[in-house]
Amino acid sequence: MSETAPPALSSPPGLRILCRETELAEGASRGFPPAPGGFTGLFAVRKDGHVHVYVNACPHIGVALDWTPDRFLTADGAHIVCSTHGALFSIADGACIRGPCRGDALEAVAVTLADGMVLVPEDAGL
Repeated sequence: MSETAPPALSSPPGLRILCRETELAEGASRGFPPAPGGFTGLFAVRKDGHVHVYVNACPHIGVALDWTPDRFLTADGAHIVCSTHGALFSIADGACIRGPCRGDALEAVAVTLADGMVLVPEDAGL
């Protein structure tokens, strides 16, 4: 008896799947590649039961925030941190609270949670 591959996941029109909700644990962060044709990826953080998604670019100089894959948070998990200059950002709204971009914010991405999936607009990050 041969095994068949599970059916490919398809996203609703205008949205793309980032991951399953179960693949983003409470207090964790995860990076995602850019949309097709894009250069800048996204990242997601689950905090207090909410999923927040941002474009992976520091508002100060546009560099990616993670210093190694999926490492976007301070050691205590309280803030998003820029690996280049240590700027700190609020997880809830992306506001820079310390560093050279203080008063600026990360670019937030609309999130839809449906059927156990984390979905974002297909053009997010472009």
